Amino acid sequence: MSNLILSPLRSSFLCFNCLILLGIIVNISCSNNTDTDELILPSELSISITITGASVNNPTGDGSGEVRIIARAQNTVRYAFRINNQNPQQNNSGILDYIVTQEGTHTYILEVLAYSESGQSISESTTFEVYKEDASSFNLIFADEFDYEGAPDPDKWHHQIIPILGDSWANGELQHYTARIENSYVSSGTLKIKAIKENYTYNNITKSYTSARLNSKFAFTYGRVEVRAKLPAVAGTWPAIWTLGANINEIGNYFGSQYGSVGWPACGEIDIMEQRGWDKDTTIGYFHWGDTFTGEYKNAGGDKTVANTSTEYHVYTLDWDSNSMKISVDETLIYELPNTSDKPFDNAHYLLLNIAMGGNLGGEVPANFTEDVMEIDYVRVYQ
Repeated sequence: MSNLILSPLRSSFLCFNCLILLGIIVNISCSNNTDTDELILPSELSISITITGASVNNPTGDGSGEVRIIARAQNTVRYAFRINNQNPQQNNSGILDYIVTQEGTHTYILEVLAYSESGQSISESTTFEVYKEDASSFNLIFADEFDYEGAPDPDKWHHQIIPILGDSWANGELQHYTARIENSYVSSGTLKIKAIKENYTYNNITKSYTSARLNSKFAFTYGRVEVRAKLPAVAGTWPAIWTLGANINEIGNYFGSQYGSVGWPACGEIDIMEQRGWDKDTTIGYFHWGDTFTGEYKNAGGDKTVANTSTEYHVYTLDWDSNSMKISVDETLIYELPNTSDKPFDNAHYLLLNIAMGGNLGGEVPANFTEDVMEIDYVRVYQ
């Protein structure tokens, strides 16, 4: 065995390397400490729950089943709400308007999570008790379950086919509406409204698309409207489930002047469901009207993210009475509007179902578009 003797030069070189290695270790250690310090956790999560119509004598609400949940936390950019282990609903506002679906009085488990910008989260759980009125207390006054085959029931539906602007429809729409079975038919328990790319001429005017626009032959004032539907998937399609005042003087509508003759928006319009052609993960609920005192055009509404609108059925709902109008999807409130005397929503309305092509909400239609369908499982109106 021999002894190893380092020269002064080599010894200095090794010491210099040791210093570099030590510096790297110190730097890594400091960097890790800095990263740890920057992970800011949410804190002070609080939850408030308001049940619509709740009072000392009626603590579980007025039977609408409507609940507003407000979450607040420090250092938070996003909230998630889970009710009875359902899929969580997420937003940035910390406000969730929710309508329970189970009839009767029941207790619901609520879990709220608050997330920081770095993805860290805290959670709180609580319960609330709500009363949901029995739907059997309503009378079914109009319905189509589409349990037949062929054309839509002519005793219930009117095809509106005359362009209301003389040569076209409003809002820059690109289609002709037809009464042909190619554009609207019932099969396998559902109504299909089909938009088709094809050259079609009506009254010497040719358009590049066809579709259908159905008016109910039934008018009603106040009630609950439920439509269960799957929506078209392709960009450029503009599906709608909506109502117009039956006193509208629009060309080709079913009622003519039976209920009066006023223009739009004096008649009032309720859009229970519309969908933009470029956003198939969101549905819109909106109101349009002319102020009954000034005649001024006014509108109000909102939208809601809804997954899988073209592959899964969703229930689009209007609850309308002399005090308020509420538009919901799958019992989740989209928008509520007070029904005050400056609004014309105290008159009879009829229901419309259609797909428009292009226009204000349809947007650009892809060059390779061929056809797409809105499929409706049922239409029900209660009072």
